[in-house]
Amino acid sequence: MDKITVLLAEDELALGHIVRESLEEREFNVILCADGAQAYTQYLKHKPDILALDIMMPKLDGFELLKKIREKDKITPVIFLTAKSQVKDVVAGFEIGANDYLKKPFSVEELIVRIKVLLSTNRLLISTKTLNNIVKVGDLDFDPARNKLEFNKTTIHLTARESELLNLLYQHKHEIVSRKILLEKLWGNDNFFNARSLDVFITKLRKHMAIDPQIQLINIRGVGYKLVW
Repeated sequence: MDKITVLLAEDELALGHIVRESLEEREFNVILCADGAQAYTQYLKHKPDILALDIMMPKLDGFELLKKIREKDKITPVIFLTAKSQVKDVVAGFEIGANDYLKKPFSVEELIVRIKVLLSTNRLLISTKTLNNIVKVGDLDFDPARNKLEFNKTTIHLTARESELLNLLYQHKHEIVSRKILLEKLWGNDNFFNARSLDVFITKLRKHMAIDPQIQLINIRGVGYKLVW
């Protein structure tokens, strides 16, 4: 499989070299840029798989760089790597098209996980074990690879989105999963229309799993959902 190409824009070159070397050791191809203008030129030349951008950069800051990129490209994932952590900065980044936000200092392992999630088909980091094996949700057998639930001799066929949602809830079973995380992982953003879609799919999953009364998909009002049994 071809290496994942990451465009890394970081004006702190010492940090940039450390991150690049760490990623290259893990078989990533990294294009390191020292400022936003250079990053834009390299983006146009190489069309990387994903971009990791600092916000505070000379010549062209991360926000302005992303605006220029999003004029041409609405698809390529972008992660902001920055010490700016005020809510207004986070919101501003997402509003102009960022897909994720990683606060400095960060671990390269966390960066890699976020890259893999953003480049995965469903924006989920699903382990091979979960994909290849049937798992138990209460007394139901859940097959995430084939999008189905089974109970005794009854088979319930799920849509791909229902299966993705259940799989994410299963991975965090007995824990609260926020609506924001569900929306961003499955739909890419948490706008009003996607929020309504999530409500619909939650209702569908409840109906599917009602065959096993011990399973509950609890709505934590204003926060998110918890799958328990």
